[in-house]
Amino acid sequence: MKHALRDLLVACALSASMSMAAMAQEPIKIGFIGELTGATAGVGQDQLDGFRLLLKRNEGKLGGVEIELITEDSQFKPDVGTQVARRLVEREKVPIITGVSHSNIMMAVHKYITDKGVFLIGSNAGPSQVAGEQCSPYQFITSWQGDQAAEAVGKYAKDQGIKNIVALAPNYQAGKDVIQGFKRYYDEPLADEVYTSLTQMDFSAELSQIAAANPDAVFAFFPGGLGVAFAKQYSQAGLMGKIPLLTTYVVDALTLPAIGDTALGVISGGFWAPDFPNQQSKQFVEDFEREYGRIPSNYAAQSYDAAQLLDAAIAEVNGDVADKKAFMSALKNAKFDSVRGEFKFGNNHFPIHAMHIMEVVKDGKGRLNLKTIATPFENYQDAYHERCPLS
Repeated sequence: MKHALRDLLVACALSASMSMAAMAQEPIKIGFIGELTGATAGVGQDQLDGFRLLLKRNEGKLGGVEIELITEDSQFKPDVGTQVARRLVEREKVPIITGVSHSNIMMAVHKYITDKGVFLIGSNAGPSQVAGEQCSPYQFITSWQGDQAAEAVGKYAKDQGIKNIVALAPNYQAGKDVIQGFKRYYDEPLADEVYTSLTQMDFSAELSQIAAANPDAVFAFFPGGLGVAFAKQYSQAGLMGKIPLLTTYVVDALTLPAIGDTALGVISGGFWAPDFPNQQSKQFVEDFEREYGRIPSNYAAQSYDAAQLLDAAIAEVNGDVADKKAFMSALKNAKFDSVRGEFKFGNNHFPIHAMHIMEVVKDGKGRLNLKTIATPFENYQDAYHERCPLS
């Protein structure tokens, strides 16, 4: 009888162990939301490709667990972003969503996703509200807060003694954040501040006004296809080389092939460039170019870091992302080799990192690329973190 009872207990324990192992081996669903069509599709595609690069290296796994990646196109439309977020959360039951290309989409989906207790690993948009009073313990942003690159360019312009600047950006949250960031450290009155329609591709009226005003420099923020259109028209208007162009996210690996050599000398700001000398960045650039046949943009780099963050955190909890408290702690304290070098989160779960100035040059292969020329900020935390109640 004792032997029978012992055998029964052993069998039950073995069955439970096998059930737990089976559960542990079930794929983790991760939703990806990004702009994959339209004028800004390059941004979302590079985010997706950067994330997939690590997945491929890891044979489809993060933290040793197989991943089912479900992609959704938000189409640059907040209502579509809301629809796909609901589909991922309610139908697909994803515990994690990553991506989110632009701030108008982030503002539409952020509260819904985080209120549902779904982890939001943002890899591009970083609006001021989400960094501040509307922050959530379920958000972890691997890119930057929207003002930061512009703050670096503003400080650079101030340090260079540039006066009389006209600033332009699309009329949405990111555009407003960017110009606000530029003004925060430029600390001089702007000659003009111009906001264009979010879908505007013809800048002839604005460029005519700039030519007439003849400022000492222009500061512009236009991501993706908007940046290509603006830079090309800036050159066609005879302003390139005549009035210095300072930018954030106008000139990058996505846009430079389309803009061409007229972009040489344009200044940009950001947290990362393909010329970074650390080993993890070099390896990322090499792997990305081999896989996709093009230079990676910062959008790919920060999404690759999002995958690395998840890789480390999922491993820390042995794949049990349902233990939200443990997984949240694992994300907050994750250690991984970021392409930017040292990586750590601030209280609002945005990175504390350096912000750099880059210039468009020809690289060793004769390609248009970004060269790091200055670092206005080291270990820099965004301007809104004190408004976030997280500690």
